[in-house]
Amino acid sequence: MANTSENRSGDKRKSEEELPGAMEVLRGARAQLAELTGMEAESVSSFERTENGWVLRIEVLELARVPDTMSLLASYEVELDPHGELTGYRRRRRYERGRADRNP
Repeated sequence: MANTSENRSGDKRKSEEELPGAMEVLRGARAQLAELTGMEAESVSSFERTENGWVLRIEVLELARVPDTMSLLASYEVELDPHGELTGYRRRRRYERGRADRNP
């Protein structure tokens, strides 16, 4: 029988080593944001690993219009912990699909 304290420390190391990779975090963030807002993510325009987890910018279709170039999109900043669990989000901008930013 193995030492119980060794098993616990081994389990702790194993869980720390099993942090999700970037693609898993991106997929999870899109799904979590969609569940919270009821709107499907169209794309992830940026992501970065931070000391506290991850920060992503996700583009979401907020209002479909005809023609599609007049649809309203929004850019959400999403924060996740190191395990990929959403800890917060905020809408940063709202724009028409067919319009480019004036300032690069």
